[in-house]
Amino acid sequence: MNFEIKGTDGAARAGVVTTAHGTIETPIFMPVGTVGSVKAVTQLQLETEINAQIILGNAYHLYLRPGTAILENAGGLHKFNGWNRPILTDSGGYQVFSLAANRKIKEEGVVFQSHIDGSRHMFSPEKVMQIERSIGADIIMAFDECPPYPSEYIYAQKSMELTHRWLQRCITQLVATEPLYGYEQTLFPIVQGGIFKDLRQASASFVASMNCDGNAIGGLSVGEPEEKMYEMCALCCELLPANKPRYLMGVGTPWNILENIALGVDMFDCVMPTRNGRNGMLFTNKGIINIKNKKWEADFSVIDEELDCHTSRYYTKAYLRHLFIAGEILGMQIASIHNLAFYLDLVKQARIHIINGDFYGWKNEMVPILKSRL
Repeated sequence: MNFEIKGTDGAARAGVVTTAHGTIETPIFMPVGTVGSVKAVTQLQLETEINAQIILGNAYHLYLRPGTAILENAGGLHKFNGWNRPILTDSGGYQVFSLAANRKIKEEGVVFQSHIDGSRHMFSPEKVMQIERSIGADIIMAFDECPPYPSEYIYAQKSMELTHRWLQRCITQLVATEPLYGYEQTLFPIVQGGIFKDLRQASASFVASMNCDGNAIGGLSVGEPEEKMYEMCALCCELLPANKPRYLMGVGTPWNILENIALGVDMFDCVMPTRNGRNGMLFTNKGIINIKNKKWEADFSVIDEELDCHTSRYYTKAYLRHLFIAGEILGMQIASIHNLAFYLDLVKQARIHIINGDFYGWKNEMVPILKSRL
């Protein structure tokens, strides 16, 4: 993997990440395809309407089904799901965090029960690296523990230290093994430390010392106030190498993305555009729409005329509302495509403004618009 910065405006950066499956222009938003599919959206739509440059998969979910044997027989996730552009896989650390009632954390790894059938499994750093080798993503995440919010200081500290020890084991395992499908995979370590300034600084410094080709910031957007998220992100960006991509995991709203781009983040992912879309919430260039509201019943204007997306400029608000009220699956698909196209267009516009040198003025105008409810 290679990363080249093409322009800056203050801390905000516009760059290009090059992988075996193509290039990614940053800042970028990555649609979440947890089990090898972005919910309600086809790969063709991701390419042609949404213009997605990279999607996510998840080691925990893909390990449980279809399983690594199927993925290896297929030749990796790219061939299994027919997506020929870059893929990033999360290690499953966040999923283990969300299974708090059904898992036990120890030095060796995490013993957990499957959310599907209750079967017991163990994830160690070594096992997770093997799983991510089998999946074959271009960018793979180190196995970490994500502490909940709120956490006591001592818990966050011990969790961070465990994550650091696991990271060293992940690196050792990767060095000892070869990729399965003829191209390199790039490991991103994850900064943890909760909302404690000294822990975040210690973790970012440790992660930077590992000299990996990219770095991630985890454990945010888990319930803490937005101001705390921005404070912790800023601390991390100050310490993580400027010549390597920075990935803020699981974030977030459109305005969260713009504010964190302003702090120096390059890569984002979140289930929000698809999950909220399936529930009738649309993000637009004029603000947020709850399409189920009666006010849209006879509104025959298109969803978002400013967006270069066929779906957004073809279907009307009245028709989309009708689909949701009638319980038609097509409504969920249209809303998901629109929201993803909006997110991808937003980071594209951010990139343009960074290169033009007027990002901060544009960002400050956009944030209150994006937060407004129509």
